[in-house]
Amino acid sequence: MSHHSDQKRVWDLINSIKFAMLVTHDGQGDELRARPMHAHGRREEDAIYFLTDRRHDKDDEIQINDNVCLAFADTGGQRYLSVTGTATVLDDRDRVHALWEVGNEAFWDGEDDPNIRVLRVRPSSAEFWDSPGKIVTSVKMAAAALTGSKPKLGENRKVAL
Repeated sequence: MSHHSDQKRVWDLINSIKFAMLVTHDGQGDELRARPMHAHGRREEDAIYFLTDRRHDKDDEIQINDNVCLAFADTGGQRYLSVTGTATVLDDRDRVHALWEVGNEAFWDGEDDPNIRVLRVRPSSAEFWDSPGKIVTSVKMAAAALTGSKPKLGENRKVAL
């Protein structure tokens, strides 16, 4: 597969899985912290956006160390993606409005809440594991167990972004 199609696959996985565990350094030492976030991938901008709250620790952690990891998982489809990049917290009201969805009202009073910030991640590399799905994977594993062979369970590649 070509580098271009691998990059496209990464962006397709970001936009189809949609939720990632955002991993940051805790700012206190070598501890890592992960929390679920709703991703908005914008390949044309080379950015993954999240809405965040300025009152939470992740913004402070990113100020100290802007290197982050995003871990995406679609266990039902047996698709996984890890993205490494650099994060920036922005006070961008236009972007907040563009990313706003009704479900965000669970976290804020509305899209004009002054505590909302935009977290932008500029990805530098990714690695994906993409299988043909749970049923096909189960059949391949059962066949491999019967024959003693190693099953080909999908594709795994590292991709520079």
